[in-house]
Amino acid sequence: MPTPLDGREKMYNFATDMKTTVRHLLVMLMLTAAFCPTARGQGDIMAQADGYEWPAESDVRQKLTGWQDLKFGVLLHWGLYSVAGIVESWSICDEDWIRRDTTMTYQQYTDWYFSLADRFCPTAFDPVQWATVCRKAGMRYMLFTTKHHDGFCLWDSRQTDFTIARHALSGDSRRDVLRHVFDAFRGEGFMVGAYFSKPDWHSQYYWWDVYAKKGRNVNYPVEQYPWRWQQFKEFTHRQVAEVLSHYGPVDILWLDGGWVYPENRHQDIGMPALAAMARELQPGLLIVDRTIGGPYENYQTPEQTIPDCQLSHPWESCITLSDDWGYVKKPRWKSARRVVNTLAEVVAKGGNMVLGVGPTPEGLIQQEAVERLQDIGRWLSLYGRAIYATVTTPHYHDGRVWFTRSKDGRSLFAIYALPDGEPVPTTISWQGNLPGKGQKVRLLSTGKTLPHSISDGQVTVTIPTTVDDSFALEIR
Repeated sequence: MPTPLDGREKMYNFATDMKTTVRHLLVMLMLTAAFCPTARGQGDIMAQADGYEWPAESDVRQKLTGWQDLKFGVLLHWGLYSVAGIVESWSICDEDWIRRDTTMTYQQYTDWYFSLADRFCPTAFDPVQWATVCRKAGMRYMLFTTKHHDGFCLWDSRQTDFTIARHALSGDSRRDVLRHVFDAFRGEGFMVGAYFSKPDWHSQYYWWDVYAKKGRNVNYPVEQYPWRWQQFKEFTHRQVAEVLSHYGPVDILWLDGGWVYPENRHQDIGMPALAAMARELQPGLLIVDRTIGGPYENYQTPEQTIPDCQLSHPWESCITLSDDWGYVKKPRWKSARRVVNTLAEVVAKGGNMVLGVGPTPEGLIQQEAVERLQDIGRWLSLYGRAIYATVTTPHYHDGRVWFTRSKDGRSLFAIYALPDGEPVPTTISWQGNLPGKGQKVRLLSTGKTLPHSISDGQVTVTIPTTVDDSFALEIR
């Protein structure tokens, strides 16, 4: 068998994959078709959108409202793929777009990939560092990959030996990773969520060695082997129960793998029973059965994209800090300014943004990411009132300016998204959302009143020379 990593690094230094592209297109089509009004305010937030159902449970709706106020979260991808610094899980899938090391057979490759379980030994594992960095970045909620599609568990599951607790961290006091991660983030006041993959490519109940593997789906005919699928369903329910019953309060169950649903090859995992069980263990739990729609997708999750216009139902753009979800060896980082500008657009359109960060295989958020997150946090410490707990305005965008407003309606916020590499202009202008008689325009970071004039339905505001980044104004 070839030496691991000789050919794999060059094969997997790619930023995105066809799976993501296809899912992006499908989700965006769904979101755009569902609800794309030209003006939408908080007053009709309970409007029904095609493909979205508001949860019937009052405690779920209450938590959903609280989640919408948070606006900014983190999604932490960490797993076997981090050890190799490659795209998460997908290298063991045999779809046509996958490119692998041609010096190995498929079986040799999957054997190598799964053997990374014994090399995933995060000697510097420090979830307190993660939580502290994310809090200082201005993030308010978190999602952690308890299990990705490769089936490797980051908690001490009793349903499989394929866990970090029974491989590289066996016998280590930190072996039950999920406990330490959740505790660290709760300690910083975060709403916590568990990412959980519905498909499990390591499980013989999903990818059965009796059959060849082809694609991401279950590889045997479920209609011919219903007993085997029933085993997978029970396996999945038991694992979800473990995650939700042993690790303290959990706010979000974020289910990935949207191809697992009844109409696709009979992949019915019994969502009604799973949801009932989950909420019995965690009352008020938000459930996000991604891309499926209906009562178990409490908010929608466009990935690496932003809807074209405002949406009135709950949603969250999933955006990465680099080009990748997990750790890779040569990342291409987004600037803090670009992330801030994206956040402003998302919030103005009525959504939340969760930012993808991949800790290193050693167990730390690397310095390049820390620096960008610190810059984002500094910006939010100055201008966060224009982001957190805001609601939408009917006129939400004009050029580089994005608008939000306070819940009490007394303050309107105008966020100027300064492109990378451009200087701050001496004046900015916009139409609509004009200051009323007696209202002032203030720089939100200082409270300083700024000169403004109104002519022909357009307001022009003079910007101080001390401003050197994207900024937000308050009109009140």
